[in-house]
Amino acid sequence: MAAPAMAASGIDGQLRGQGLQGFYRSGMRTLARMELRLGGIEPMPLQGALTSAAEARFVGSVRIPGDPDPDPALTVERLRHADGTETVTVRNAGGRPARLPLEITLGTDLGLLGDIAAGQRAADLPSQVQSSGLRWSGAGRSATVSARPSPHAVLAGAGVLRWDLEVQPGARWSVELRSELESAPAGSRPPTGRGQGVPLPWAEPEVRCDDARAERLVPSSLDALGALLLADADRPTDLYTASGAPWRFGLTPADALWAARWTLPLGTRLAAGTLRALARRQHTGRPPGATGPAGAAGAAGQLPDGLVPGPMRHGGPELPPSCTATEATLLFVTVLAEAWRWGLPRHEVIELLPAVERALAALRSSVAEGPDGPEGFVVDLSRSPEDRSTRSAAARCEVQAQAYRAALHGAELLAAFARPGAAEWRSWAAALRERFRERFWIDDLSGGRPAAALLGGGRTVPAVASSFVHLLDVGLSRDGELHEGLLDREQTRLLAQRLTAPELDCGWGLRTLGGKSPRFNPLGHRSGAVRVHETALAVAGLADSGLEREAGLLLEGLLGAAEHFDGRLPEMYAGEQRVTGCPPVPHPAACRPAALSAAAGVHLVLSMAGVRPDVPGGRVVVRPAASTPLGELQLTGLRVAEEPFSVRVSRIGVAVVEEASPQLQLGAG
Repeated sequence: MAAPAMAASGIDGQLRGQGLQGFYRSGMRTLARMELRLGGIEPMPLQGALTSAAEARFVGSVRIPGDPDPDPALTVERLRHADGTETVTVRNAGGRPARLPLEITLGTDLGLLGDIAAGQRAADLPSQVQSSGLRWSGAGRSATVSARPSPHAVLAGAGVLRWDLEVQPGARWSVELRSELESAPAGSRPPTGRGQGVPLPWAEPEVRCDDARAERLVPSSLDALGALLLADADRPTDLYTASGAPWRFGLTPADALWAARWTLPLGTRLAAGTLRALARRQHTGRPPGATGPAGAAGAAGQLPDGLVPGPMRHGGPELPPSCTATEATLLFVTVLAEAWRWGLPRHEVIELLPAVERALAALRSSVAEGPDGPEGFVVDLSRSPEDRSTRSAAARCEVQAQAYRAALHGAELLAAFARPGAAEWRSWAAALRERFRERFWIDDLSGGRPAAALLGGGRTVPAVASSFVHLLDVGLSRDGELHEGLLDREQTRLLAQRLTAPELDCGWGLRTLGGKSPRFNPLGHRSGAVRVHETALAVAGLADSGLEREAGLLLEGLLGAAEHFDGRLPEMYAGEQRVTGCPPVPHPAACRPAALSAAAGVHLVLSMAGVRPDVPGGRVVVRPAASTPLGELQLTGLRVAEEPFSVRVSRIGVAVVEEASPQLQLGAG
């Protein structure tokens, strides 16, 4: 991955045009086949591995025909970069010259990634000779492959480039191939990647820790996240993350906002770029309405003003699909409020406040008022007035938590910048908290648990699900404090017990649906698979609530899984029970890299230091987990108020700030 480009192959390095194999740029396959033969023989694959998120190395061997030596004389190394460049090097370690042809067969269908992911495969297009390679055209698109040095022969009909090699003993020979997208269908310009000269939107920290798994997880997660960076073509410095490769290789607003939020300890640049990119996409179908809870929905037939768009998400067996626009719109408010606490400059916050006011208006318009859902609770923000009048919707547990947090964060922003509506939003949030504690809690023999959702007529959905973890994500407030959550302390304790029981915790993380459910499926997106970001949310939320034993159990599960995935956590994996000697089972539809899981890997480790800034208030508090589940932890190169910040947590949970802005007052928990 090197957004907007990527490459996919098997571990032998050959591109055979099967499945997703090939080079891609901006969602189009520029090259589907690149099969190498030396002397008519495919190299025997010895190794294929990523050297970074953007590069891979493949090594194979070939025996010279007729050579009596049992050891292979020739090795073929392929260094591949996701941007479409590949260097092939042939080395001769034998005792005599190697005289044989190198042939590389090329082809492409110029297919679209979405079609290919759905299993559609068109025939290869005919190739044409160009100065140093081949060219393909079709449907208003064209792509080229060029070689340096130029081939000795080009067979356009077969799509073959050929070099007649003579490699002396101890010598090597190399060729560089470059595939490029020459033209694409007319229309709006697609997003670009991080351009040359544009710095990474985060600081690169140094992590030292007793647990070596955590030390490896942060840099590998940031490497994966960096490979997903995109920018609008006309705003190259406003960076945001694609959702993941290969299945969702584009902007999914909710995923991009989570990635921006969880990298705030490394600076506010990714948050700023993501927020500005989404503000440009925010639905503004009518003039901005009231900013307080009395705001009304848009005109008939229109989506609510202020909605941040998002695709539909599978709801699992218990609930219907939902639109991620709800999560994105609510999270937009939280990310801006927390970025402001971490040090986003005042003028950049002011620029984005109108988008926050529109998002809050959309929130108010989504509160159910009788037949369209459970009265007083928040339902899908994307519903049109016609849909609301004809169909009742579910009020999901996680949406109430996100709406409550957005209301409190919105109130803080409105009050701090002298905008109207702050008091009304604080009052609305308090009323929602009381309603939630009264109507969303299900009493049972174990003490009780939240409902997964509330339906019309007050009926509860009693499913045991990982979506409960959003109730622990209460959000950063002033003076380094956290907001009060929707649950009281006893309910939070009971929830922690539920999360760490085998029904949800499979040993590698939290299942999306409890294992006792008759609809449990360990590979189901919402019916049993482990979604990494939800377990990371639980770890941080439990630690913040003082439930450190439970946080440590879930932390151990994710770190153990990360080791089996070479430190690069996928979006999700099977929720099968952990058994000694058996690694977690990969999910066939998981993105890897994925913005959610990569950012979650960073959050998982950095949150253990408990750094809670309030830059507008001139204060930063450090409240690490006293049980120190990672052992001694030293973080160097964080950013608070855009200044370097370093902290060390001892094995007995004592935090020492070793570097900070002199403008900040330091505090400890």
